[in-house]
Amino acid sequence: MRFMMSVVDVGTGTASAAEAAAIDGFNARLQADGAWVLAGGLASPGSARVVDATGSGEALVTQGPFAETTEHVAGFWVVDAPDEEAALALAVGGSRACGRKVELRAFL
Repeated sequence: MRFMMSVVDVGTGTASAAEAAAIDGFNARLQADGAWVLAGGLASPGSARVVDATGSGEALVTQGPFAETTEHVAGFWVVDAPDEEAALALAVGGSRACGRKVELRAFL
């Protein structure tokens, strides 16, 4: 099963050097264990653009995040795990590595 682990952040700063090293180590363990699919960090919410092309007219593009909130997704991992329990264990490792909350969701 594939799962997305979203890193929840409340700031707009990047990882500290210690956090970056811990994340690199966590990524290496995911790869060695065969759980790695992909991962990435995201730019700050202020750089986001929301595209609404749901109507029949011209698409509306607005600057900034969709929702005004203090929490935002700062990065993510997509992992392969045999079940939700194994994915939860990976999410715990990810949260510890990056020093932030991690939201776990299964792909449909």
